[in-house]
Amino acid sequence: MVASAGPKPGPTFTSNDMPLATIDWVIIGCYFVLASGVGLYYRKRAGSSLSEYFLSGRSLPWWLAGTSMIATSFAADTPLAVTGLVARHGIAGNWFWWSFALGGMIIVFVYARLWRRAGVMTDVELVELRYGGKPAAFLRGFRAIYISLLVNSIIVGWVTAAMVNVLKFTVFSGTEAETGSSDWLIILALFAVVGVYSTLSGLWGVVVTDFVQFAVAMVGSVVFAYFCVSHVGGLDALREKLTSGYEGGEQILSFIPDFTAADPWMPLNVFLIMLFVQWWASWYPGSEPGGGGSTVQRMASCRSERDALLATLWFQLAHYCLRPWPWLLVALSALAVYPDLRTLEDPGVGYPMLIRDLAPAGLKGVMLVTFFAAYMSTISTHINWAASYLVGDVYRRFLRPNAEQVELTKVSRIATVFVLVVGAGASWLMRGIAVDEAWKFLAALGAGTGAVFMLRWFWWRINAWSELSAMVASLFYFILVSQRVASNEHRLAIVAALTIPTWLVVTFLTAPESRETLDRFYTKIRPGGAGWAPAAERNPGVEVDRYLGSSIVAALMATAVVYLTIPGLGYLLFGRYLAGVLALTGAAVASGLTYVLARRIGWENVTQ
Repeated sequence: MVASAGPKPGPTFTSNDMPLATIDWVIIGCYFVLASGVGLYYRKRAGSSLSEYFLSGRSLPWWLAGTSMIATSFAADTPLAVTGLVARHGIAGNWFWWSFALGGMIIVFVYARLWRRAGVMTDVELVELRYGGKPAAFLRGFRAIYISLLVNSIIVGWVTAAMVNVLKFTVFSGTEAETGSSDWLIILALFAVVGVYSTLSGLWGVVVTDFVQFAVAMVGSVVFAYFCVSHVGGLDALREKLTSGYEGGEQILSFIPDFTAADPWMPLNVFLIMLFVQWWASWYPGSEPGGGGSTVQRMASCRSERDALLATLWFQLAHYCLRPWPWLLVALSALAVYPDLRTLEDPGVGYPMLIRDLAPAGLKGVMLVTFFAAYMSTISTHINWAASYLVGDVYRRFLRPNAEQVELTKVSRIATVFVLVVGAGASWLMRGIAVDEAWKFLAALGAGTGAVFMLRWFWWRINAWSELSAMVASLFYFILVSQRVASNEHRLAIVAALTIPTWLVVTFLTAPESRETLDRFYTKIRPGGAGWAPAAERNPGVEVDRYLGSSIVAALMATAVVYLTIPGLGYLLFGRYLAGVLALTGAAVASGLTYVLARRIGWENVTQ
């Protein structure tokens, strides 16, 4: 609850006849020239083949592929969502996305090499490698359309809605926030710019631009965080304003929610769902259990298994250890500057409100470029990724299996434009949503499917009907539960609890995949563990991955690095030096243990 002391007029919109100065427009213009130039530069290379357009010819080094993953997950919606989570639940609200760290590290040490061995262009293509017959063909086509046109459009919609909010509060100084008359023009302009270089340059242009955009976005976020904290009076003043300005304000800076408080900012059951259920049970874009989506596209684009593993590790470490605190400091500053931010339906707008009210000329332009960079890196990736489904898993697979490369690259550009149009429509429908709630909505929608995506690699009994029933059951139960349960966190837990038994029953009621299909997958992917015992008996000469248990322990240690680094940096920032040093020392020890375990499971072979 917001403290009763102090005025409560609600955050106001300042009046500013010139919200952007000339220097701001110059900075923005230079950025767009650079982004468009990259697209034109890579146009010829992207048009040479389907592999070049969607996989960069499978030649990406780990640092470029990993940075592209990071840039993709840093979207225009991310700082707004973090601000919303902090406003609703304090710093601990970010356990919604921190909880995915364990799943991410399991991808690094268990799944990354398997995906690279599969040699697929999309994660959906794996379906017909793992399963066989008409059910597998139907599942591949169904998932391709479902993800590219439904799930992807939802993601593009909320990311664009967040960018529209940023522009309305900064460029228009909030004057359009109530009328919404400029929404459609803003959306069209954004998609036109992104469409130019993502359509022309394919994945090469996307990943190279991502590298630049990541650097710009990080520098802008750090500079703005410093500026906001300085405006409040420094970190000590920020802490004092937060703890004294809100009822239960001491909870704001807690990494673990205070469940004993009279009015907890986060209930115990919600925290437990996030920490122990969400990361493995729910299919969530960018944090898919077992890997998936654009992350698999980047791994498939790497030049080796080594690069795929290192790219994914760099992504996970930077995603959780490098980026959170600039966003968190701005979110905390927004709560200090706007005492009634928690009363808004979408408290995430506190971030662009600070840009509007505090940033001077020049810095405002830098921050807008930061958001443009974050937005464009995400949208370009999702447009290219969705188009790869439509071309590789629908057009080439079912309509034109013998199509020449020239035809496929032409269709790829048409598909990219089509996905842009669909995404623009979704953006119009989703304008004005609260981004942090949209995140939770999509996680609840995919609840229960994550387990089957992880187990299909290590248990021979999973079949195509397992995945189909999981997807259908998850959607059905979500619709059913949504009519009775308001909280997205509780929806997730209930849908997962209903979906998992459903697909398990279907698995045992239907026939397993044929021996030929199972043996083909087993000999190509070489998964370890006891779940492939029948195939191992039939194929005794296959050298499988050993030390699966050690791989999981390595993932646990790497996760400990994340969960000690985040609070360790926070303790140092807010003057708790002993706690900070102890936490970061623990992170260093966990890093050493991770390295030792990685050597045991064959790291030296992968990195040669």
